[in-house]
Amino acid sequence: MKNSAALDANHFKRLRGALAAYGEARREVIKRSSDVLTRAKQAIFAFHRDDVREGERLLEEADRILADLARRFRKVAGLEFEGSYRAALEEYTEARLVESFLRGKKIGAVQAPGIDEDAYLGGLLDFTGELVRRAVTVATRGDYEEVDRCHRMMTAVMTEIIPMNITGPLRPKFDQAKTNLRKMEDIAYDIAIRSRGRVEKKGGAIA
Repeated sequence: MKNSAALDANHFKRLRGALAAYGEARREVIKRSSDVLTRAKQAIFAFHRDDVREGERLLEEADRILADLARRFRKVAGLEFEGSYRAALEEYTEARLVESFLRGKKIGAVQAPGIDEDAYLGGLLDFTGELVRRAVTVATRGDYEEVDRCHRMMTAVMTEIIPMNITGPLRPKFDQAKTNLRKMEDIAYDIAIRSRGRVEKKGGAIA
């Protein structure tokens, strides 16, 4: 009588090999994605210091890593959905949007391997937080024209985003973006009240 419980040893050997190869590739993707995320964060900090050259240098390094990762994905399917990689794409998108804003460019598509609609929206929603940070920083310098530019950009971005009524994993970012809009409006209102007070005080002194 034949053994009905026999296993195909070669099949399971291939299975173990495939899982081991995927695990090794996944660890490398996590590490390289962390490198992208770190450079993107550092670039954002550089942009806020008005060090555009350093920010661009860091993003160029991130570009090379993203290109390398894209080549890896052609060899091992499924790695492009790794959470650390998705987070890196969003941070990279955010950094590129900050760069575009500071250089006076239009806010539009971000061209890089792996940037799809979800990664772009995640980065765009986080970008609203950087607009608030920028507004606070320049307000302390008395640069109210730049605060107004941040406010106008925030309004323009949220005018496009709010009708989308984003749900799913991006919903927390969507809710935070709406909070960022309220913060920006509070900053703009506070500046308007203070400016009005200065004008009235000056007018009273002249009178």
